[in-house]
Amino acid sequence: MSDDAWPDSLDALIAAPRHHTLLLENEAVRVLETQIPPGDTAPLHTHRWPSVYYVIRWSDFVRRDPQGNILVDTRVVASKAGAQTAVWLEPLPPHSLENVGPTEIRLVSVELKQLSD
Repeated sequence: MSDDAWPDSLDALIAAPRHHTLLLENEAVRVLETQIPPGDTAPLHTHRWPSVYYVIRWSDFVRRDPQGNILVDTRVVASKAGAQTAVWLEPLPPHSLENVGPTEIRLVSVELKQLSD
């Protein structure tokens, strides 16, 4: 994807700063902590690099595209990551994420910048 597909204004740290905290960044990686309380929604944002996510606390969620269409609803997906699990995700274009479960979503992501070039 071109850089135009990843506007700075939708970067997770800019568009959803209440839910994303920068832990470390250099030319190779960016490490974020994500926290979404039950019933809360992280507004429209992106994650432009492929990432390893380490799930600290799991809760069901709904990921939506910019038009509000459901992309993922973990309540109806057969496989769930669960807490204390590492998962791989490709870059995530603009999306929102609503915590529809009873516990906080908490994870740490290691975004691999050099894999996107």
